[in-house]
Amino acid sequence: MHYRTLGERGPKVSIIGFGAMTLAPGIYGDMTEGEATATLTAAVDAGMTFIDTADMYGDGHSERVIGRVLAGRRGDIVLATKFGGNHDENGVLRHGLGRPEYVRTALEASLTRLGTDHIDLYYLHRLDPTTPIEDTVGALAEQIAAGRIGHIGLSEVSPRTLRRAQAVHPITAVQTEYSLFSRNPEDGILAACADLGVGFVAYSPLGRGLIGGAVRSAADFGGDDWRRGNPRFQGSNLSRNVSLADAIATLAAEQGIASAQLALAWLLRRGAFPIPGTRRAANVRANAAAADLDLPDAVFERLETLVPRAAVAGPQADESYLANIDR
Repeated sequence: MHYRTLGERGPKVSIIGFGAMTLAPGIYGDMTEGEATATLTAAVDAGMTFIDTADMYGDGHSERVIGRVLAGRRGDIVLATKFGGNHDENGVLRHGLGRPEYVRTALEASLTRLGTDHIDLYYLHRLDPTTPIEDTVGALAEQIAAGRIGHIGLSEVSPRTLRRAQAVHPITAVQTEYSLFSRNPEDGILAACADLGVGFVAYSPLGRGLIGGAVRSAADFGGDDWRRGNPRFQGSNLSRNVSLADAIATLAAEQGIASAQLALAWLLRRGAFPIPGTRRAANVRANAAAADLDLPDAVFERLETLVPRAAVAGPQADESYLANIDR
């Protein structure tokens, strides 16, 4: 594993982290306690010091697992979590989750679940349409002064929102979905982060399982799998996207690596910090190994030809999900 400073002013983290949404039930299927422990332990043992979660993942379940499993290794990790992404039964973002009083309430709850007295990187999960971003960031800055958080992050925000936030207090990281199958960050937020010295963290870097080959048909989903309602995993869209994943796999095999490793190397080449999630310890170790790849330019040029930006079929999520994203 290799390590780099997150943005210009953040902590030094592993260039590939671990996205802990997979630890929560009801998103990508359930994990046993033993599986969650083995996967999370494998991540840290592989040198993944950057562990990312959120209070809404399994209604706090992911945070509780991390707090329990890593209780004796707190000093080995840079711990990131998020608040303000909760939504109602119709997928509509709840209002008021960016208000200063809610920042304090959510932070206290996360600290308790995680079993720690500080969070290294604390993200606003989604922009609260009822609260000026300046007010939210101001409240987060107060928590930095109090020593309860180390750095401020924002998730799925527009360049305009990032610049407004940065005017109040330095932002360390922006987290957005980014992969070979989701290229929207190239429309502006990547450039804004580079201009402001903000680190860019890529969630779902493997196309929510498509790129890694875990999904071949709808039969691969459990009954409660979130992807059942995602347009990219339905009908002809899924068939098209599986064919793209097969093209990636063929190119990766020619290099003697897995397709997930090639996709992660593509993101690292762009300066992103990918945080792949998985339910299997073996996959964690394989993902970590992507940090050591040194592939020739020609491989990435072929990759861009095989999977051009417009190739993926279907929007990245349904309308209710996309409505919660600040563009």
